[in-house]
Amino acid sequence: MAAFKELVFSGVQPTGNLHLGNYLGAIKRFVEMQARDAQCLYCVVDMHAITLWQDPEALRGQIREVTAAFLAAGIDPKKSIVFNQSQVPQHAELAWIFNCVARLGWLNRMTQFKDKAGKDRENASIGLYDYPVLMAADILAYRATHVPVGEDQKQHLELTRDIAQKFNTDFGDSIRAHGHGDGFFPLTEPLIGGPAARVMSLRDGSKKMSKSDPSDNSRINLTDDSDLIAQKVRKAKTDPDALPSETEGLKGRPEADNLVGIFAALSETTREAVLQQYGGAQFSAFKGALVDLAVEKLAPINAEMKRLSADPAHIDAVLADGAERAEAIAAPTLDAVKDIVGFVRRGPRLSAVG
Repeated sequence: MAAFKELVFSGVQPTGNLHLGNYLGAIKRFVEMQARDAQCLYCVVDMHAITLWQDPEALRGQIREVTAAFLAAGIDPKKSIVFNQSQVPQHAELAWIFNCVARLGWLNRMTQFKDKAGKDRENASIGLYDYPVLMAADILAYRATHVPVGEDQKQHLELTRDIAQKFNTDFGDSIRAHGHGDGFFPLTEPLIGGPAARVMSLRDGSKKMSKSDPSDNSRINLTDDSDLIAQKVRKAKTDPDALPSETEGLKGRPEADNLVGIFAALSETTREAVLQQYGGAQFSAFKGALVDLAVEKLAPINAEMKRLSADPAHIDAVLADGAERAEAIAAPTLDAVKDIVGFVRRGPRLSAVG
């Protein structure tokens, strides 16, 4: 394997339609990462998906759809490693070891579990509660140096760093005895940023754009055609005032701030630059420009996703190749962890006697 300065890992859950927030907050950034001096691994995290019940047939289709979106957006499966989590068993094995390193108090502080489980926490799956530990295993199975994450996942990445630090401390003597210096796992750095790192609902600028929102008009799906994209942008909630000329004027105007942020991200510029161009304009004019921009950027992705989805065998081949390449990195990591922890690993099989 070629030597890289960085190893970047990130993943997307295959649950429901991917939308503009997934594209701007994650997939578009994945594509940009390919230009860095980095080994990039992009995972369809299907094991995370089943922390909530999924229809098996639908899940298979959604795994392939997310993979198609990766490829359609510009992720090159030759440059990057594209795979689904369940094909690489080291994720689950390392997660169990980390379950014995992480502490209950750490998981009790995870706010996303409280949000997802709601009031009926006693009926939530153990998997949903333990999700952050599996996420740590996802990242550290590859000893990733960097992870592009949204603000809502920042707390989970902090837990990953805590687990890595505690493992390095608890097993420090064994780590050194096995020739790994003073620490085996890196303290992975988050990559958080971009003008639309957090894309909000088109119907309510105070809520994150979500697959689970009952209103389809709250989001632009990557499967939406040009007419539907235009319809949703024009119907997006705004306020009666004109756009301000400076970002200070966006305070207290969440819907305006969201649309300006989306425009900035799609055009790869800043909110300031967008307001220099459109400050003082009414939303009807601004939305027209945003429609043109969104269709220009998203319609080709939509068309390519449809083409790729018509050939599931090709998608499955990409995932299989990616899983083989991912396991080539993860397997030595887990072997080293087993040595450090004190397990007896299986050696070469003995030939039958007699």
